[in-house]
Amino acid sequence: MHGPASPGWLLVALCAATGAYCLLRMRSSVEEQRRAAGGEALMGFGMAVMAVPATVFTPPGWAWPLYAVVFGAAALRTLWSGRSSPHHLHHLVGTAAMVYMAVAMAAAPGAHHHGGAGVPLVTGPLLLYFTGYVLVSGARLVPVAVAAGAGAAGWGDRPELARACRLSMGIGMVAMLLAL
Repeated sequence: MHGPASPGWLLVALCAATGAYCLLRMRSSVEEQRRAAGGEALMGFGMAVMAVPATVFTPPGWAWPLYAVVFGAAALRTLWSGRSSPHHLHHLVGTAAMVYMAVAMAAAPGAHHHGGAGVPLVTGPLLLYFTGYVLVSGARLVPVAVAAGAGAAGWGDRPELARACRLSMGIGMVAMLLAL
């Protein structure tokens, strides 16, 4: 990721913390929540690694194609899972965005230091989608967080924390697309 190091490290921390919480969510007693949390943990940690400032670590040339393959496989798995739940379609857009960013970085390895690596015709719609997702998720989070005060649910079964996790990954995606 290009730009100043401080915002990059904040994005790394946000995405890594989100990935770590998603690992905790994998302990849920509900299988669908565990499966979704696994995919979200992959996204969170993948975004954290991708957001490390380029002034600190420049990935080797083979890293971006590897990223594209890993998230391409995740996109295929999500596409298969999307037959049963529309929530998986958001994961499909997220994994496709990760593939797009990895391909853009692989195609212009020097450009990730100076910007301009992405194709505006792809970046623009992705930015609109994730900005809308962040706004809608934030609005949906408020009533859930207020109602969540009662009851002692486990870490993996807290809907307000799961939504906050998805919201933070959406914010991270917007930041990464803007920096592309």
